[in-house]
Amino acid sequence: MTRKIALLAIGGNALLKEKESGLQEEQLENARETAEMLARVVAEGYALCVVHGNGPQVGNLIIQQEAGSGQIPPYSLDICGAMTQGSMGYMLERMLINRLRFLKIDAPVTSVLTEVVVDKEDKGFQEPTKPVGPFYPEFRALELMRSKRWKMKEDSGRGWRKVVPSPRPLEIIQLDAIKTLLHSGHSVIAGGGGGIPVIRDASGFLVGVEAVIDKDRLSALLAAQLGADLFIILTGVAQVALDFGKPSQRWVSRLSATEARQHLAEGQFPAGSMGPKIESALAYLEGGGQEVLITTAEALATGDPATVGTRIVR
Repeated sequence: MTRKIALLAIGGNALLKEKESGLQEEQLENARETAEMLARVVAEGYALCVVHGNGPQVGNLIIQQEAGSGQIPPYSLDICGAMTQGSMGYMLERMLINRLRFLKIDAPVTSVLTEVVVDKEDKGFQEPTKPVGPFYPEFRALELMRSKRWKMKEDSGRGWRKVVPSPRPLEIIQLDAIKTLLHSGHSVIAGGGGGIPVIRDASGFLVGVEAVIDKDRLSALLAAQLGADLFIILTGVAQVALDFGKPSQRWVSRLSATEARQHLAEGQFPAGSMGPKIESALAYLEGGGQEVLITTAEALATGDPATVGTRIVR
């Protein structure tokens, strides 16, 4: 009997939390805690696909490369994305294998290095907006813009940062491999950081590009193309709220897609917080998905996945 598929999207801060120094030991411990939550979804009988963010990790990698650039040439952003896909996939994979073994659940875990095709004519390439990497003083930013032709912007008095395009994902190259693994009983870690961005050249060959794909957009696309029965989006609150932060605030446990779209249009879900999550949920449902769960990692780790959080349904 084919198991239902659950796709779960987690942020890069699941492994590298705010105010932590980024030590390997810290990230492995965070991966262990995350694996406990992931294992609960597997224990509920789902075939699990995990998409993780990598923003903090890529930022640290760029800092390391900048510090050593006088001795070793730095890698392009697509290679940096691939490197963090591998390292983060390994940490999550190892900890989830161990957790499932502890629970006596026979379910292999596999990480898939995932390339995602974007349109080279996407408007994001004309106006890069996604900040990546460290803050630079103005003199260094001017030098980098001249020597490397980086696009950089000043960020609220904190310094200058490189900005890169954030095009929409169109095609997941390893989709068939992910499907095959899920249907054969594997838990799969895929699409890390939104996937490695590539374009097709005039001959149809893949070429890496300097860009960052939004992890939630990729998650919605992958969930729809997998035919996932449940799309889980982790965020900072246990449930979605209406009138958030106001005296009239109220938590909601269930929304229809129509209600969610109406509340989004009314400004209930700001662009800087819940808005992108709701947009991703709606994109998945419009792509044929059935159900979205929005909640925290803590609620999912300790509660019944069938009752926690906010459900958005078709």
